[in-house]
Amino acid sequence: MSDRQFFEQRADTALERRQAPLEALLDEAEHLARACHAMAERFHAGGKLIVFGNGGGSTDAQHVSVEFVHPVIVGKRALPAISLTADVATMTGVAAKVGFAEVFAHQLRQLATGHDIALGLSVDGRCDNVLRGLEQARELGLLTVALVGGDGGPIARRNVAGHLLRAASDDPRVVKEVHVTMYHVLWELVHVFFEHPGVLTPEVVS
Repeated sequence: MSDRQFFEQRADTALERRQAPLEALLDEAEHLARACHAMAERFHAGGKLIVFGNGGGSTDAQHVSVEFVHPVIVGKRALPAISLTADVATMTGVAAKVGFAEVFAHQLRQLATGHDIALGLSVDGRCDNVLRGLEQARELGLLTVALVGGDGGPIARRNVAGHLLRAASDDPRVVKEVHVTMYHVLWELVHVFFEHPGVLTPEVVS
């Protein structure tokens, strides 16, 4: 096998590994639509989006936040959103006092209102602080949305999210790539609901 054939084969394998999880998103269409409708209702009622995750998920949280606050597409409505991972001083301060598992739950208690939306990202559903954040958000009456991968881990098993969106892969790289697509779709469909007056009622997607 030549070098060129070897690298082409590796490229094919890498792309094939991503194909099935991305195609599986089609099966999530109804769940995505319901989550977007619920998010649009919360925004419509004056709520904001609060996003959180660890590692690469922390940068995803900031990515989601800026997408809503400063839409890259000209003419789209700006919507209020914050990332709980953007304030390093607060995160490390809370972690030093009460532990890393509480860094999101603590901030939610201080910053969230009942109209808000909590969006937690976890590649495998096993992040204790994302789990605790979603649990706290649910207790506070927030709409809860989780983006997970693999089998969803404790986040899926404990039903802490009103809307659970799962990337069908155990490969963390693929999961993160699917999550990017998921939250771009969330952003897009939330705006679709806002652009069609009168659709922000519970029966629209029932």
